[in-house]
Amino acid sequence: MFGDISKADQLYIACGYTDMRKSIDGLIHLVQHHQLHLNPFQNHLFLFCGRKRDLMKALYWEGDGFVLLYKRLEFGQYQWPMDAEAVLSITPQEFRWLLEGLSLHQSKAVKKLAFTPSM
Repeated sequence: MFGDISKADQLYIACGYTDMRKSIDGLIHLVQHHQLHLNPFQNHLFLFCGRKRDLMKALYWEGDGFVLLYKRLEFGQYQWPMDAEAVLSITPQEFRWLLEGLSLHQSKAVKKLAFTPSM
């Protein structure tokens, strides 16, 4: 399906800001060589944010070509991690938080516990 990013095995954030003039080829280059050092042809979603933190791009390999998604906020900013050298692997829940304008680290979020029944 065109742009079904929910099938991605892993989600990665390129921390800091990215030049939003970059298109698919420029973002592939960032993924491979400069910032992420990962394989863009794997089933991963790569996320990039602009300097003003109101633009986000997502790059996703669908097996036969790349999908580039672009979102611009009309009001507000993404709570984007700004450590320019860092790469973060995030969960789908953290991705939803980002899209909703929340921080990746929610202090009031209920943490999941690993439960092992005792017998």
